[in-house]
Amino acid sequence: MATKLIIFLVLFLCCFSIPPAVGNSETCSAEYVAEDSYRNVYYGFGALAHSKKMLDTFTTVFPTPAMGPESLVFSSSGEGPYTGISDGRILKYEGPQIGFVDFAYASPNRTKAVCDGTRDLRMGPKCGRPLGLGFNHRTSELYIADAYYGLCKVGVEGGLATQVAINAQGLPLKWTDGIDVDQTTQIVYFTDVSTKYSMMEMAELLAAGDSTGRLLSYNPKTKEVKVLMRGLKGAGRVGVSKDSSFVLVSEYMGGRIHKYFLMGPKTGESELFIKIPAPANIKRTFSGEFIVSSNLLIQEQEAMVVIPRGVRIKEYGDVLETLIFGGIYNNSMINEVQEYGDAYYVGSIYVNFAAAANKM
Repeated sequence: MATKLIIFLVLFLCCFSIPPAVGNSETCSAEYVAEDSYRNVYYGFGALAHSKKMLDTFTTVFPTPAMGPESLVFSSSGEGPYTGISDGRILKYEGPQIGFVDFAYASPNRTKAVCDGTRDLRMGPKCGRPLGLGFNHRTSELYIADAYYGLCKVGVEGGLATQVAINAQGLPLKWTDGIDVDQTTQIVYFTDVSTKYSMMEMAELLAAGDSTGRLLSYNPKTKEVKVLMRGLKGAGRVGVSKDSSFVLVSEYMGGRIHKYFLMGPKTGESELFIKIPAPANIKRTFSGEFIVSSNLLIQEQEAMVVIPRGVRIKEYGDVLETLIFGGIYNNSMINEVQEYGDAYYVGSIYVNFAAAANKM
């Protein structure tokens, strides 16, 4: 038990803390599993998973000029992917001949000379750190959850984003993280990891056992910001249902995903959607299912093995499939799996590239 706790703390401190020398990433999600459990959990959720699929051939690799392309989104016309990286930039992919180009940024204090290429969390307040991204396809505006600059948006021309929310009900947004846009209502759903601690203060957050995370909404028509849920332990990512009847929000440290009802007799209420180890990004598929990234760590004698996974879940919480990613992601943590067209797009704060694998 002590070993498991130590590994859990090391993961958080390595992946979220300030000095880049401690680890190569800013954030990660992982489930620790003892060696004797390896055969039972290697492919994911054991008896819960209806099917398992190994993906280790990637048709396209998208190099980025800095670490951490975690969230990947496409415009309504199929342009992209767009992604945010550790030095504060939002990039747009312009094809294999050009690659990624600068598109936008959230910090008015950012300078290319100081910020370009950095992965030092201590530069976040100056350079910004875009985490979640989400398009409003009706207006073509890109919404940005920046860890230090709150909820922002930028138009098709890119450049400096406009802040649209920096606080909610009197409390500042300390660590804006997840985001999803309801394409029917245009309401933006997003999270604040904590009301007390910023992205640079993960060690303090852990020591305090912080559970002040929030699920919020922003209405672009009225400019109103609402707090929908409080008391979340590591509020992470969000995903709106296809019929706009509910929104999911993950609790990274709580190891679970909640369903918050937006319509029907339970409107304004929440319930447990599924328990899942260290859930990271939630992405809805075209058919209305969700894919949640959830890494698996296996202790093998002196070595730690990482199994990067995406878990496909029905809108009612049933696990349908576990996707295992090998190849260039072998033994690396991932943060997002998005189904787009005939491919799975994978993002990770742990590396300096994104990639696409055919669905097969």
